[in-house]
Formats: sequence, structure tokens, C-alpha cells
Amino acid sequence: MYQLNAVDKKFPGVHALKAVDFEIKRGEIVGLVGENGAGKSTLMKVIYGAYQPDGGSITIDGKAVRFSNPRQAMDHGIGMVFQEQSLILNLTVMENIFLGYEQQFVSYGVINWKKMAAAARHQLSKVKLDIDPATITSELSFAQRQLVELAKVLTLEERVDGDLVILLDEPTSVLAKEEVELLFKLVRELTNRASFIFVSHRMDEVLDLSDRIYVMKDGAVVDVVAHDEAKVDAIQHKMVGRDVDKEYYREQKQRPYSDEVLVSFDGVSDGRKYRDMSFDLHRGEVLCLVGTEGSGREAILRTIFGLETPTEGSVSIKGNRITRFNAQNGVALGVGYIPRERKIEGIVNGMNVYENMTLSQMANYSSGGVLKTSDEKALARDWIQRLAIKTPDVYKDCGGLSGGNQQKVVLAKWRSGGSDIILLDHPTRGLDIGAKEDVYEMVRAMCDDGAGIVLVADTLEEAIGLSHTILVLKDGKFQKRFDGRPGEKPSLYDLVHHMI
Repeated sequence: MYQLNAVDKKFPGVHALKAVDFEIKRGEIVGLVGENGAGKSTLMKVIYGAYQPDGGSITIDGKAVRFSNPRQAMDHGIGMVFQEQSLILNLTVMENIFLGYEQQFVSYGVINWKKMAAAARHQLSKVKLDIDPATITSELSFAQRQLVELAKVLTLEERVDGDLVILLDEPTSVLAKEEVELLFKLVRELTNRASFIFVSHRMDEVLDLSDRIYVMKDGAVVDVVAHDEAKVDAIQHKMVGRDVDKEYYREQKQRPYSDEVLVSFDGVSDGRKYRDMSFDLHRGEVLCLVGTEGSGREAILRTIFGLETPTEGSVSIKGNRITRFNAQNGVALGVGYIPRERKIEGIVNGMNVYENMTLSQMANYSSGGVLKTSDEKALARDWIQRLAIKTPDVYKDCGGLSGGNQQKVVLAKWRSGGSDIILLDHPTRGLDIGAKEDVYEMVRAMCDDGAGIVLVADTLEEAIGLSHTILVLKDGKFQKRFDGRPGEKPSLYDLVHHMI
């Protein structure tokens, strides 16, 4: 049994963990939920050895332990599968699995690649992944890389005595439904050799997978709920300290859109992911593209922004037919793109909040080759206030903000630069319920300001709740158009019927 007793952790100005008690038993799957900033990430890092607690104790099978770094935690059987993935994409699968532990395959200074490949196949078999261990990791799908991450953690079995504790940090955030089901089946099968801590903002998944659920708020554990007693509404209330607004998607703020067309597709195909696509996006409209993975939704967004070039048909933005597709043209025409992978494509880690906000409009903040940083900071402070971005100041490294606040910085980047065509690719992926509500509020505000939004939603409920118009795609082809006026929105069945 792994236990934390009265664990405390403080940072300057923040009491991140407040006398937290936590335990996980052999073969158990424990869910961990809470808003962004509730303390989940800090607790995970304490368990994994990345942070050292300021107070309290940690015990494994009754013996006190203290980890100075993740390597020591791993030596005690504690591994982590990261949300953003820790694999090095230009290495092979087997090199990633044994990264840092290659010495076991070295003889007279030379790595025995055949021996490493055989060992990697053994680890991959644990997660039922049948691939060549010599495959370059970048060639794998996200779901396959997630399983390689898990196989990497399971190498601890051969290196440590005792049971494993595996931390799953938002492992399903970009997986398709069938991939989630396969992962959950695998995790349940692995409980004969490991215990799991499952962190997710998808409450239905937490309730489905977990034996018990820890609920955190403001750095403290406010409840521990058994699987049979867990109810989504009750857990969400404890997470946010209030009832979730029954008008969750702000449907009461949905206004009719104008006749002005901002984006027009006429028989557009890209030759691979979608074909013969025709639609109009109007000012003040939320147009949602619905479909399964591979239906062409994301490729359409990237075409509008200029990252992909169609092979047939015509694309017009604000009446201008586009002949050269690149991001610079897209930005110049007022297109802003909030990508699914915000940590990779949305923000720049290592740059602070004000630098990220002005990144797409540097010409407005330089004179004679000299940056006008005072103007940049003033703009950032204005948008921090407008969007209620939680950051100590404008100098904070954007990579250190919570997911919801990173998303707000990306939105501020485009809106502050005057973008009025906003492309949202899974804008609430990995966000807690409170941060999602903030995004929904911003969507309505942007429409009121005259922006047009193309949305690829995280869930069908989100698509129905937010959209004026829904286009259903299947295998890259248009299937059905639904009107999303309040009181006349389609049902889940209506969408699924045409998706699959």
C-alpha cells in the first residue's frame, strides 16, 4: 500500500497542498479530479518525486520513504505516463523504452541492438502493441505512443521488488472513443501487476474506470468517493464549490448571426482527408464540424488558416479568393488558430505571457528594430484582466500556467491582434469544468463582437450546445447539416446516426 499522510507543499504565495491524505491499495485504480489549480499536478509530482513535500510523510507498505528525484521514485516502482508524452520522437521505440537504462545491453562499449529489440518486444507485448521496436517513434500514432509510454513504465517490473504504482496523467485527452476503450481494457488487465492513479477532466471516464475517486479543491482533498456511490453532479459541485450552471453552454446568450460571409468553401478537396466540401461561415456564427477521427475536420481548419493547400475548389476569406495558402496570409486576413496541441502549436514554452500574446503582431510593437516592451506589457495586462487569466504577472513563463490559462493566452493573442475568424480545435481538451465554462463564455462574447468561429468540439454535447450550425462529416465527405437555434438543436442520436 502507498500512503501520503498530511502532506503539505508551499510555493511563494501559493499553498499548493494542504495536509493531504491519500492512499492506493494493491491492484486498485484511483481517480483524481479537481479544477485546474486544485493541486492535482502538485500531488502527482510529489508522488513521482519531482517535488519534495514541506510536511507530512510518505510510506510504502508501512516503510517511510522520501524521494529527491523521479529516478528514486522509479526505483521504488512508481512510474508516470505523461499527458504531453515524454518520448523523444527521433529515437526508435526500443531506445525510448530503455532510455537511461541502456547499460544492460552494452558489451565492451557496444550496444547489442538485437538484445534490446527482443527486450522491447517483451515490454510491448505487455500492452498488446505489435510493432517493430526499431520503428522511429514519430511514425507512430498518438495512441500507439501512449502505449509505448506505458510499456516504458512497465519495465520497472524487471528492475524493482514489490508492486508498481503507475500515474496516468490525462491519458485519453486526444484519443478516439475506441482507443479509450482499448486503453481502459488494458489498464484493468494490468491491475494484477500494478495499481493506477488516473487523472482526467472527463468525469464519465473517471467514474467508469476508478474503484475510488479523490476530489480536490484549493489544495485539499474535499471528498473520497467509492465507485458505487459516485455521481457526476455531486462530484462537480464539490470540485467547483457551487452548482454547475444549468445553462452550461451559455445557450441563453446565443444570438442570430449576420448575413455577412467571412469564409466560403466551394467544392474544396485536399486530395487526401476531405473532398467536395462546400459551406459558408457568417459573422457571429459558431459553425461546428462533427465527425469521428479521420473525418477531415482538423484538415479543414488547417486549410482555412493556410497550413494546408487544397487541390480542388475555391476558398474565399472576406470575399478574397485565396490562391496562396500560408499562415502569414491567414493571419493578415484576420484568421486566428487555436490548435489542439496548445503546448506545442499554441504557446511557446520559455516565453512569458506578454511575449506570447504579442507574438503574432510584432510589427505593431517594434520601431526601428527596437521592441516597445512597455506597450506589449500594457496590452497583456489589459487582456489578463478581460479574460481573468490567473498569472502572478506578465513575466510568468506561459508553460507554467494551467491548461485553461494557456488557452486564454492563445485566445488573447488572436483577439488582441484583431482576428475575427477564430478556428477552435478541441478548445476545452484537458480543461476542468470551471475553465470550460470560461471558454464557453468567451465563445459567446466573441460572437457578440462579430467574430465567426469554426469549432471542432471535444464532445458532441459541446458541439450541440455551442453551435449555430453543425456540419456532420464522415470519411472526408459532407453528410448532413443541422441548424442549432436554441430550442431546435439536434439530439446526440441525430449526429451519431450520420457520423457512423
